Amino acid sequence: MELPKFILGDNTDYPNAIYVIHTEFPRFIINLEDDDVEWLEEFDEHDQKELETETENLIQDATNFYDREVSRYDD
Repeated sequence: MELPKFILGDNTDYPNAIYVIHTEFPRFIINLEDDDVEWLEEFDEHDQKELETETENLIQDATNFYDREVSRYDD
């Protein structure tokens, strides 16, 4: 099965949370309510340095995805 790069998620136990799941490496879930990120990968020291520089871009991509999806509901 081919998954999209980003998937929206929600949970009624956390009514204010807005989750975006990133399905490609490095896989993560971000809660856009508070920008809390849960990484679904384990990283070695080399990966950690690359991840630190890429994290801001990944979070911005997730936010842009959410904004795009929400705007499509408004149409």
